[in-house]
Amino acid sequence: MRRRSGWVWAGVAALVWGEWLNWRWSRALVGNREGVSEAVVVLGYRNHQESVNVINRWRVRAGIRSVSADGAHGTLVVFSGGDTGSGTAEARLMADYARSVLAFDGPVLLEDRSSTTWENITNVIPLIEDVDRIKIVSQPAHALKARAYLRRQRPDLAERLVRADDYRPGEWTVVKPLLALYGLWTLRRLRADERQRRQAALRQSRSWGGFTDGWR
Repeated sequence: MRRRSGWVWAGVAALVWGEWLNWRWSRALVGNREGVSEAVVVLGYRNHQESVNVINRWRVRAGIRSVSADGAHGTLVVFSGGDTGSGTAEARLMADYARSVLAFDGPVLLEDRSSTTWENITNVIPLIEDVDRIKIVSQPAHALKARAYLRRQRPDLAERLVRADDYRPGEWTVVKPLLALYGLWTLRRLRADERQRRQAALRQSRSWGGFTDGWR
């Protein structure tokens, strides 16, 4: 009985740790910038078949819900991702899903040449450099990596980064510990100054609402 209880508590701790780390990453390298226009950039994920895969379906939903709901911003949604084997670019598959399944009728642009996260950022820059606010949507660790790449390529645009709605408590909870482990691995190559910026952004996000704000 004691051993079973130990496993239960270990499982609970892993779930809490996964939630916390993903929450933390979702709030790193973003600010509180105001403005009239914004772009939501949705990054694709390894779509080898002709239909949009489950990861990309979730990313599209997270991207659409990241569109400002108050109507104060003119929002452009940019789907980014090239052909990874199916013959149809990830950007096209995601856009078709947004239109046909989610009934999204807002402005959309496609970036359909990228095959890496670095290329995603390089290729979307010309599409978003005129907006006031930028949201990057993916799993939190991947989105943070993309924000760090934007800082490397265009620090001026990185100052326009704001939070997307790609983290919600209780969503993907069971796999969040695995996502956290993978995130730690994929973020290991961030430079020291980017890690420092992550910490500064986390402290700043707490001053804007703290941990409880992320759990509303």
